[in-house]
Amino acid sequence: MTTTGRFTLPSEENFARKTEELAELWGADAIRNSDGTHLDQALMHLGRKVYSAYFPARAHNEWISQHMNETPQVYLMSERILAHGGRVDVPLMDHYFDQQLRPNRDADPHRYWEIIDRTTGRVLDLEEWSLDPDRDLVHVTGATPMHEYTASFLAYIIWDPVEMYNHLTNDWGDKEHEIPFDIYHPATRKFVMDAYRQWLGQNPATDVVRFTTFFYQFTLIFDQHHREKLVDWFGYACTVSPEALDDFETRYGYRLRPEDFINKGSYNSSFCIPSKAQRDWIDFLSGVVRKNVKTMVDMTHQAGKEAMMFLGDQWIGTEPYMPGFENLGLDAVVGSVGDGTTLRMISDIPGVRYTEGRFLPYFFPDTFYEGNDPSVEGLSNWRKARRAILRSPISRMGYGGYLSLAAKFPRFIQTVTHIADEFRDLHDRTNGKAAQGQLNVAVLNAWGAMRSWMAYTVAHALPNKQTYSYYGVLEALSGMRVNVRFISFDDVLAQGVDQDLDVIITGGPADTAFSGGTVWKNPALVETLRTWVDGGGALVGLGQPAALDMEGRFFQLADVLGIDQERFHTLSVDKYFPTITARHFITEDLPEGGGVDFGEQIANTYPLNEEVTLLKADQGQVQLAVNQYGKGRGIYLSGLPYSAANARLLERILFYASRHEDRYADWSCTNPHCEVAHFPEAGNYCVINNTDLVQKTSVRQADGQVRDFVLEPGAMVWQQV
Repeated sequence: MTTTGRFTLPSEENFARKTEELAELWGADAIRNSDGTHLDQALMHLGRKVYSAYFPARAHNEWISQHMNETPQVYLMSERILAHGGRVDVPLMDHYFDQQLRPNRDADPHRYWEIIDRTTGRVLDLEEWSLDPDRDLVHVTGATPMHEYTASFLAYIIWDPVEMYNHLTNDWGDKEHEIPFDIYHPATRKFVMDAYRQWLGQNPATDVVRFTTFFYQFTLIFDQHHREKLVDWFGYACTVSPEALDDFETRYGYRLRPEDFINKGSYNSSFCIPSKAQRDWIDFLSGVVRKNVKTMVDMTHQAGKEAMMFLGDQWIGTEPYMPGFENLGLDAVVGSVGDGTTLRMISDIPGVRYTEGRFLPYFFPDTFYEGNDPSVEGLSNWRKARRAILRSPISRMGYGGYLSLAAKFPRFIQTVTHIADEFRDLHDRTNGKAAQGQLNVAVLNAWGAMRSWMAYTVAHALPNKQTYSYYGVLEALSGMRVNVRFISFDDVLAQGVDQDLDVIITGGPADTAFSGGTVWKNPALVETLRTWVDGGGALVGLGQPAALDMEGRFFQLADVLGIDQERFHTLSVDKYFPTITARHFITEDLPEGGGVDFGEQIANTYPLNEEVTLLKADQGQVQLAVNQYGKGRGIYLSGLPYSAANARLLERILFYASRHEDRYADWSCTNPHCEVAHFPEAGNYCVINNTDLVQKTSVRQADGQVRDFVLEPGAMVWQQV
């Protein structure tokens, strides 16, 4: 077994001797500096690759402090203020952190701002309001009593949000706040490129430049109590400037409003159905970012170094699943691994030579403190990621944070030694190839491939509380023996359904990008999916799939799924529930007693007729149902938080929906807490225990041979075919 390589170790100043010791123990072949630190010179000559974090858009206060009108900007909405008379004052910065944000008083507010009557949606005329710049107040003179008013205003971001988060989390005290800067401005752009060229010359020992990331921060805004107020890992809110808005108008032929960014306070989260304006801005901003990324990557290669992008922080505009990403010339992408879904988000990225995962926990004091055992989180994170690695391997692994903290925890040190060795062993036995998938499954939503493995997510590896039931489906898929792709409604309308697909999964909360909303007004979309299922396809509807109140139906594919949702207009029309089918292929592996966690309720769902096969229903809520539709099958699933039992349930749903029940037993574990991954090219397979308890399971090979296994906690056992 290989005991060195594929591992990147973080380090810091004045920690060279212990770093070298841990590098030997963990088999690290690369060393990188942590945020806010530098590597000791002694570490530069150990014969290991040197990664250097580089921040193109911060860490040069000497420049930006002299050009504070060239920091990034964000459109913000004030609090809603109730008018009691014809005049009302709207404070701008109430509930925002004034050390992070400052209103832009430089650009003409009457050109770039809007004051809106939120009771009616009316945008006030310019003569109805004025700005008091000394007090950051908007005086409204044209108010209607008992109406609410907001100001949509531009603000400078004067403290880098990620550096601020690290500063507050690690209690960096009087450390100077790092001010971000916006490369859209020619002078700042020139400074960024000149500074990077100089840095390359000053760092000859660096082998890999780890860009963290490039130019625009995802939406991360804090309140007056230093708490997170707005978080959207996909948000483009922090990318605006008057200059960019004017150039957009010239190129696209129309002017964006502040409301195109604020969207009544939603700030265009990825849950919102994307508008033309939002898509056009993403296209415009990404073009700017990629042009400058390409310049920096080319400079990196000319200096004889590799270019690696961190999938986080200032990653906006570099979305790796958008067309053209492969043309940037990046050598690698590294990202944080919170679970199987985020592992796949990294490992599936096309157009780079290799991918790297940064595992949890971060070496931060919020985890590495006296009395805590970080190895528990370390093993849990590894088990979640490992099942996904088997399906789509990353090339390298590592950790982030401050090594001096981790070094104080011997049990954690031992845990990482085991994880690193197991990761390398996995690669040795599979030649870095993915396990065989037995079905082709597509996830259908408004974003499609552009946001692969990113559905139902509000921040990195974090679903909203209200959407964990949907995110759990992605987590189950991430380590399942199926091939997964992401397609959009536009893809289906333009190209139909790919002939190699076995199952399409679609749905989410109503009126979101994932359920589709008004896209279902287009009859061509409904016709295409009905035709496909009728001819033998399989559709799994999740939560509120194809939800739109139209022509007496809410689920516009209710006929395919056999299920609709009562919207209180047809309460006088009786609904009859057939008897629940107790024994069925799909529910065969449910825990004893049959209990399943379907997550948050989708209330008042009902079968269209008594031919629908109900598998789970509770007090007027259908949770799982099967419907024969022509030669194909529709399956309704209300939701599915991730668990071993639920992952097994979803796997059976997919095999049954696609009419491949006869293929299910091959390469399957009898114990849902275990999974098997088959590697035909390597002539082997592995069985993993996804728990911290001893598990027993049997595995049936394709030739019918059955083998029994007793697996230690978290074990991964290999077997030749």
